[in-house]
Amino acid sequence: MADLTETAAGATPAPRGRVTFVGAGPGAADLLTLRGARMISEADVVIWASSLVHPDVLAHARDDAEIIDSAGLPLEGVRDVYRRAARDGLAVARIHSGDPALWGAVQEQLEVCAALGLATAIVPGVSSFTAAAASIQRELTIPEVAQSVILTRLGGGKTPMPAGEEIAGFARHGTTMALFLSAARSGQLQDELTDGGYPPDTPCVIAYRVSWPDELIVRCALADLAATVRAHKLWKHTLVLVGPALAAGGTRSHLYHPGHFHGFRKAERTARVALRAHDRAHDRTHDRPREAGEQPA
Repeated sequence: MADLTETAAGATPAPRGRVTFVGAGPGAADLLTLRGARMISEADVVIWASSLVHPDVLAHARDDAEIIDSAGLPLEGVRDVYRRAARDGLAVARIHSGDPALWGAVQEQLEVCAALGLATAIVPGVSSFTAAAASIQRELTIPEVAQSVILTRLGGGKTPMPAGEEIAGFARHGTTMALFLSAARSGQLQDELTDGGYPPDTPCVIAYRVSWPDELIVRCALADLAATVRAHKLWKHTLVLVGPALAAGGTRSHLYHPGHFHGFRKAERTARVALRAHDRAHDRTHDRPREAGEQPA
């Protein structure tokens, strides 16, 4: 870049301009983080995708900011904006739906910025899977039912899936799964979840445009997943949650149990004895040997 001049002979030019990747969250403008809103308000150029991000988010931009809709731009078109930012010392806010760490095509943009000498930062956003859980008021990690959440997508789409990342393989864990970018092939999705071992009555939540004004949340059993998706004509902006935790209850975590202790609270003796007995019975039921010295969580 001719305009990135050196300040001294042989010295590396200091980066000029910056690009901040801002997670816009699932849709609602008030689910944007305070930091994300500040980065947008400070930007000379705001890049957003009208196909994915709610326009209310742009209310945080300055009146004199340049607003660019990237919905119709390939990476090369966005690179031209970054090149101009490096040349003119501009602050760019690149708004991504949800959280930039998930299916955001951020890594390739970071590499472009590094080649141009641009400073970069990432502001995380609320993901649609946590927004969906909030909307249905469910915890996705229920004690003794599911303690893991698998985030994935169906193979066979526009981006190839690596070997070993098949839905059926993940489904064998029987825990909570959040399935992105998969509603357009709901029949295949249902088949692979079933092949992986989820029973037909496993609860599912289908979430369309979570937190948008036209949000739609539908519950069904796994056996009815494909039919339900098709009945509502959902294929874009749709997330599927599946797993027993979506309907489970009646269990209790150790965190606030009177028999649990930590650095700020002592355990009650009788409650401690009862809790340890419960843990031993659970381990026997699930055929899990307790490791030497291991304490209940």
